[in-house]
Amino acid sequence: MPQLGMGELLIILIIVLLLFGASRITGVASALGGSIKAFRKAVRDDDVPASKSEPAESTDKKVETNV
Repeated sequence: MPQLGMGELLIILIIVLLLFGASRITGVASALGGSIKAFRKAVRDDDVPASKSEPAESTDKKVETNV
């Protein structure tokens, strides 16, 4: 498979810019950045152990003995 050099990538970038326009490309890039940020936040929130995010229940139970 042939590799793309800097010249070919620049030509492809210019063609994409002409087809879609600068404002549409910046809008897509902004939406992509927001999606990545939301994904990272969701992954970070899932990594928090349940014991830290929820209040711990008291394990002190009164034990009644019938004597």
